[in-house]
Amino acid sequence: MTTVLIVDDQPLQRMGFRMLLESSPETSVVGEAAHGAEAVRLTAELRPDVVLMDIRMPGMDGIEATRRIVAAGDRSRVLVLTTFDLDEYAYGALRAGASGFLLKDARPDELLSGIRAVAGGDAVVAPAMTRRLLDAFTSGAPSREPDTDPRIALLSHREREVLEAVAQGLTNSEIATRLVLSESTVKTHVSRVLSKLGARDRVHAVIIAYDAGLARPA
Repeated sequence: MTTVLIVDDQPLQRMGFRMLLESSPETSVVGEAAHGAEAVRLTAELRPDVVLMDIRMPGMDGIEATRRIVAAGDRSRVLVLTTFDLDEYAYGALRAGASGFLLKDARPDELLSGIRAVAGGDAVVAPAMTRRLLDAFTSGAPSREPDTDPRIALLSHREREVLEAVAQGLTNSEIATRLVLSESTVKTHVSRVLSKLGARDRVHAVIIAYDAGLARPA
């Protein structure tokens, strides 16, 4: 059972999410918050598996709330919701440590699947969108040499290849085809990469890859 905290300043929106989540035997709503400060407090108190976080809220917005939740080091993961595709707020949320984002008009099955994925430690950003997101918010980042970054130095040659492929937005299946490996072997490599980098999930690992200069915007 995946426990969820719903964060949205619109009561009707919270009600809709609650009805959807409680209709699934795999999810349980443990609380609701109407703003960021309440979200931070309830996350520390309730320790949900997933915080379903609205971004645009009065007072403390979802980005700052996400930053504080991640900084607290709790096991809760944040899945942010945004109204517009490639919204600048989504970039800020990923920088703050969110495990991904979905559009508010996502289909019910997409939302439920996304919550399960985030709870399981994966990221919820479609592979095709990962590259677009990272290209957008790393476009002004300083260029670095990966060999000088101690995080990248921990990786084996094969692990670097896998991370580069992940940074290009490839799925495990696509990486397996490119590197002539089994998909289970790729999953093992990805897990090791995340562990060595201290990354929360694939999105965080890709951000590290761009930051370290291993991957560069097109």
